[in-house]
Amino acid sequence: MIMLTQILILIAGLALVTFSADWLVDGSSAVARKAGISEFVIGMTIVGIGTSLPELVVSLSGALQGKADIAIGNIVGSNLFNVYLILGLTALIFPVSITKSNFRRDIPLNIIASALLIVLGMSKTLFGLGNGNMLSRTEGIVFLLIFASYLYLSFKHDKADCNTSEDNPEQKESKLFKDILLIAAGLAGLIFGGRIFVDSACAVAQMAGLSEKFIAVTILAAGTSLPELVTCIVAAAKKKDQLALGNILGSNISNIFLILGCSAVCYHKTPGAAAGLSFSGMSYVDIGVFFLSSLMILVSALTEKKGSSTRKIGRFDGALFLICEGAYMTYLILTI
Repeated sequence: MIMLTQILILIAGLALVTFSADWLVDGSSAVARKAGISEFVIGMTIVGIGTSLPELVVSLSGALQGKADIAIGNIVGSNLFNVYLILGLTALIFPVSITKSNFRRDIPLNIIASALLIVLGMSKTLFGLGNGNMLSRTEGIVFLLIFASYLYLSFKHDKADCNTSEDNPEQKESKLFKDILLIAAGLAGLIFGGRIFVDSACAVAQMAGLSEKFIAVTILAAGTSLPELVTCIVAAAKKKDQLALGNILGSNISNIFLILGCSAVCYHKTPGAAAGLSFSGMSYVDIGVFFLSSLMILVSALTEKKGSSTRKIGRFDGALFLICEGAYMTYLILTI
């Protein structure tokens, strides 16, 4: 009876996430049109940051408790899940187009963010610098400043066309308010529904006799990325591929610069622990696969597609991403 109840709660959580994602995509697209902002920038900021709130809660909680492995592992795992699984599935449903701005600014920044995290976090191992492999409070502040600058420049240089000539000012204001409420409801539903889904999934897994470590590696790692997953699938189904790409890149950049920046600044040092967010729990395989995920987006954009006049992450790329995710998850399970 308890198992059946948890399964029903699991289904309810998934349904709430699905409906919420639909509201979020529709509301975000409408706001983008009315405000003259591109769907990519809306996806990168409102949607990308909003769907990263579960990661923020998990990583910040870990940092405040002095548990660096939770803060770092959650972000590394989430970014891998975002690219390999979510972007892979999105590209399989509908190929994701790459604009010049994506290619020249957003994709390179995603690579820089990943490289900067590795260089600063693994400075002792890579260069023999510092007292250990960790992200300090000062470096966390630098990350937050970089994130704020990126948001400012993204909005400043965004040049989407605005087509609202048919509406009078009162109608525009009324519809914009409704669209903002739709976005807020979508984000709230995604976060709440995702929490219900993760909690019930863990309960079902424990009843089935699965180990806590296995649950953490699979269900919890995927659970905090559930909002991004459903949002991107819904966006792909609606052929809003720029919104989906903005969500992935925005979420990954937010995870590194915003969430780890906040976590490093708020990190509470416990007796005997490192003075910053320690990378001691990260293996070379984890770091290598993490950096490869950011490079693979660029490689997909550079790969010439026959008969295509624009750069895209195609279905073949999507399938390759999914294979990488499967291989990495297999490695994690075998090394538990």
